[in-house]
Amino acid sequence: MKLMIRKDSKGTLTGYVPKKDLEEPIVAMVNPAMWGGLVTLANGWQFDLPAMPADTPLPITVEARRLPLAQDAED
Repeated sequence: MKLMIRKDSKGTLTGYVPKKDLEEPIVAMVNPAMWGGLVTLANGWQFDLPAMPADTPLPITVEARRLPLAQDAED
């Protein structure tokens, strides 16, 4: 799934999913450098990001794998 990552005017990292027209702050990261690990959006969605250099310039659109939520598995 395409995920655009950017910093907003306050310096907060946000994730935008164009397919869903959804933009949410990134509230948790497994890796401090963000790349090559899981990030969690404020709505609970989790994405597995590709490995990239820590100094990758933002904004950037990447192909990230969305992990299913617990309620998605029950449906």
